[in-house]
Amino acid sequence: MKKILWAIGVVILIGAIWASAVYWYHLRGVGPAIKPAPYNIVDVIEEAENNTDLPLVLPDGFSISVFAQGFTKPRVLTFDPVGNLVVSDTTTGTVYAMPDKNGDGVADENIPIVTRLNRPHGLAWRCIDECELYIAESDQLAIYDYDKANLKAANKRKLVDLPSGGNHYTRTLLFRPSPNENELLISIGSSCNVCNEEDSRRAKTLSYNVETKELKDFGTGLRNAVFMQIHPVTGEIWVTEMGRDLLGDDIPPDEINIVREGNNYGWPTCYGKNIHDISFDKNTYIRAPCDDLFETPSHIDIQAHSAPLGLAFIPEEGWPESWWYDLIVAYHGSWNRTEPTGYKLVRFPLDASGKQTGEVEDLISGWLTAKGALGRPVDVLILPGGVMYISDDKAGVIYKVTYNNPPL
Repeated sequence: MKKILWAIGVVILIGAIWASAVYWYHLRGVGPAIKPAPYNIVDVIEEAENNTDLPLVLPDGFSISVFAQGFTKPRVLTFDPVGNLVVSDTTTGTVYAMPDKNGDGVADENIPIVTRLNRPHGLAWRCIDECELYIAESDQLAIYDYDKANLKAANKRKLVDLPSGGNHYTRTLLFRPSPNENELLISIGSSCNVCNEEDSRRAKTLSYNVETKELKDFGTGLRNAVFMQIHPVTGEIWVTEMGRDLLGDDIPPDEINIVREGNNYGWPTCYGKNIHDISFDKNTYIRAPCDDLFETPSHIDIQAHSAPLGLAFIPEEGWPESWWYDLIVAYHGSWNRTEPTGYKLVRFPLDASGKQTGEVEDLISGWLTAKGALGRPVDVLILPGGVMYISDDKAGVIYKVTYNNPPL
């Protein structure tokens, strides 16, 4: 009996040591992501008389306000065909419209366009004779008729089943530009941290032709390319890509990729600039498995665990000329890095072709404080005229950022 108790004690001790090690090396930085905010950022923003009273740090000439609040987990931002801001809320299963009829920079109300969905995320519009709204739920892509007068979506028609479950449930949508405007891209993350997928639809971007109903691969080897955007000059598809976990604080990098049809971006075998993930892939090769002939390297590497999400390019009208075509990326923030990172918006200086011309700079920071995270930025929507909207799925708000045209 004593031997049995001793053996049980040893097993418990080993388990405790293992759990402690996992926590220490991978989870001790999880606090900002999961703990409640130390205080309500909405109250601070609304009470502040100027930017110096804010916890957020913005460049000179920029101001921030709360456009809408009261959401649970707001994610993807878009505008409906008549100019109302729209957001998907994955937790409540609702897509909301936020009209601002008096133009005072604050939403009049949050109007449910459609409810009772399975973690809706991606939104896309297509207007020919009438406007239709495409919504990607965790398990399906569907189309709705849109009543723009009453801000309601109705007559749901399922177009295609999508793989549900697993680690990554978000499905993002983007129509390709002309002459491929009938092709709707669907980004689907992996089911795991790192593995060989059993479902051929995972860890890639699919293309669904809304006319022919054909569903096919577009870009593969993408672990979790949550957000997509069209480059305003080249028309190419840019995505933010989250690297795998459990390799340490600084590897592998998160990525920005330019996704071209037919290309493979390496996951789960390769990451970053075609670095072989030997921690996962133990196979022996005659030729390097991550050679450029087989895999496409990242376009830009990002600090590991930044969790890049929304991305948007700065237009010409109403923005500094030195910033035209630059890329703004929302770093949702780490949950498994020893020293938390992210929780901010950054700017990548680019030329008109998309080539990086300078070092990344913080655009808006301060959501991460010594006492915890006040919010986690998700999507970014940039308009001509110096206006930007940001969703925050921790604070449950939509911010409006305004550039007031001083010299930079």
